[in-house]
Amino acid sequence: MTRPSPADGPARFQGRAAGLVSRTVAAVADILVVLGIAVLADLFAGAVRFLVLGPPFAPPKLSDWLTGVLGFALTVGYLAVSWTVTGQTVGARLMGLRVVRRPGRPLGAGRALLRAVLCVVFPLGLFWTPLSRRDASVADLVVRSAVVYDWYGGRARDGQRPLP
Repeated sequence: MTRPSPADGPARFQGRAAGLVSRTVAAVADILVVLGIAVLADLFAGAVRFLVLGPPFAPPKLSDWLTGVLGFALTVGYLAVSWTVTGQTVGARLMGLRVVRRPGRPLGAGRALLRAVLCVVFPLGLFWTPLSRRDASVADLVVRSAVVYDWYGGRARDGQRPLP
């Protein structure tokens, strides 16, 4: 049996700009991760409340505006920290994507924070991707970032070109 060439698999996309579908699937996965973190935080707060005040066990009841502010902060923090530290969120890792600063360098904390705020405030900016010549969302255009396929952690593999 012959060994498949790198051109047959995901390696052929290494370093290329990611499209709308891959980015949308990654974003949906990230929404689920943030919701999971929020539920765990709510259960943890309920457990602390139970230990301090006694029965009954109940998560805290927050006002709608406070829930919105905390949800915004949690989402922005999750995205910004993930993009600063590894360039990948859980969803991006799942889809083999990485957010980079052109030309392929890490995003940095300031750009990651601004990009996270833009992505949360204006999520429909993602739909600019198929209209852009370089598959960039509105957030990518503002902070000069790119979302690229990265199956090998920024390294070229089997003769493939490295990240841009």
